[in-house]
Amino acid sequence: MFEKFLTETLKLAPRQMWGVEQQKIHLKKLFTAKNIKVAIASLLAIIELFGLTIFDLPTTPRGEELDLTGYSLVFEDEFEGNTLNTDVWKYCNTGVRRGGYRTPSQVEVRDGNLVITAEYLKDGQFGEGWYAGDLAMKEWYCQGYYEIRCKVSAGGSFWSAFWIMAAHPYEAEYSKGGIGGAEIDIFEAPYFGKTLSHNGVTQTIHCAGVDGATEGYQSRMLGAFYGKDIYNEYNTYGLKWTEDEYIFYINGVETARTSFGNGTSQVEEEVRVSLEVPDAEFLAPLDKETYHSEFVVDYVRIYQPTLTESK
Repeated sequence: MFEKFLTETLKLAPRQMWGVEQQKIHLKKLFTAKNIKVAIASLLAIIELFGLTIFDLPTTPRGEELDLTGYSLVFEDEFEGNTLNTDVWKYCNTGVRRGGYRTPSQVEVRDGNLVITAEYLKDGQFGEGWYAGDLAMKEWYCQGYYEIRCKVSAGGSFWSAFWIMAAHPYEAEYSKGGIGGAEIDIFEAPYFGKTLSHNGVTQTIHCAGVDGATEGYQSRMLGAFYGKDIYNEYNTYGLKWTEDEYIFYINGVETARTSFGNGTSQVEEEVRVSLEVPDAEFLAPLDKETYHSEFVVDYVRIYQPTLTESK
């Protein structure tokens, strides 16, 4: 009855319902704590989870630590030198993107990092306007562990993203509720300047055909989670994609896990690193003369299972 009240009357999303369940766990820990340190940690968790439940705010990762036993490194790019390795990467969807453009000129390798820049150009490839960049790996991958270490772009409405996408994740005929392919957002960073969410990132699944749906696509935002000074310091964001579930991580600590849809994707998908361009209405307040923001990537790594068969 209480759960029905939360979902139907208060219309809490699944991530907020998860927050309610976590509050119960930490309440039990609080009342059974044998030392003050555990009690304070539980109390702080309850307060933060209350913010998630009522205001849909980010929470601190508190899950299990990443364990890559049984996995081996199959890809790594640390972006050494001064040019992008185009044997590995390709510039993706060059041209119009929402209120601006994406172009290879906004992507460079500099000082041991991949740098994607957002700015207003008067003489850009497609004329005057707002520009950013988007990369995709040429080789596609299936199940495994994916990780990026980066500083996300600060300021305005541009947002940094590390994600995986199938060929047709938004069409039920192909996606089949996710098992035929999904969009898996390992992280997106849309909260710059929002006081209580500033250092938060979101983690989301998109697919089509869930539970037999034939129109549109279905999404599950698993939550928003705090990193550590994400605009000025390097943080890691990871996804362990298994036969049965997706497990998300920030700085090696689990944030969420799900098998949303009809199950996890069973097909090879494209790995993407992008600085996303917002719609024109969100770009309008930005100062065209001074705005400049960079998405700085230290490395991208992919691991795959060594003890089980993997595509």
